[in-house]
Amino acid sequence: MTKAYNHLFKLLLIRDSGVGKSCLIIRFAEDNFNSTYISTIGIDFKICTVDMERKKDQVWQVWDTAGQEPFKMITTAYYHGAMGIILVYDITDEKYFENTQNGMKSIKENALAGVERLLLGNKCDMEAKRKVQKEQVDKLAWEHGIRFFETSVKSNVNVDGAFSSLAWDILLKSEGQRSRKSNKLPSTELKTQ
Repeated sequence: MTKAYNHLFKLLLIRDSGVGKSCLIIRFAEDNFNSTYISTIGIDFKICTVDMERKKDQVWQVWDTAGQEPFKMITTAYYHGAMGIILVYDITDEKYFENTQNGMKSIKENALAGVERLLLGNKCDMEAKRKVQKEQVDKLAWEHGIRFFETSVKSNVNVDGAFSSLAWDILLKSEGQRSRKSNKLPSTELKTQ
């Protein structure tokens, strides 16, 4: 028998190949890490059920997009219907971080207006090889009005926190929209971070 759930979240991970998107999903969905993961071809996804404090279980579809250029046209089709998009970069390679600007543009062009976004710097366990400074990321996140997290899939640092933060933002937004539609909550009472 299928277990009841309140929400179905469709989350999408985007950006360059090699930043750890597939490993992030596997760590989140299966709590597993494999350092020899093969690059995603096209698109892949995991479904997991998450219990979020005092809410019925949430079912999450987490989509992993291929980062290689030949797959960009395929993967942009998956932006439609995504409730949250995570832009992933590698903190040890400034080029990956610079490419997040292209990711912001791609979201604007392909996703629904108002989609929740999260900027995620992966591989924070490699501090000695850091090329992207937190100040740079703070500035970009502030300019685009999005949150950012640094994670380590290998050390399992902040992975659950990043996904949960995005899911809560989506949940609060959807509940606020439902409340406004039923005139229970004026839109001026909604607060964003």
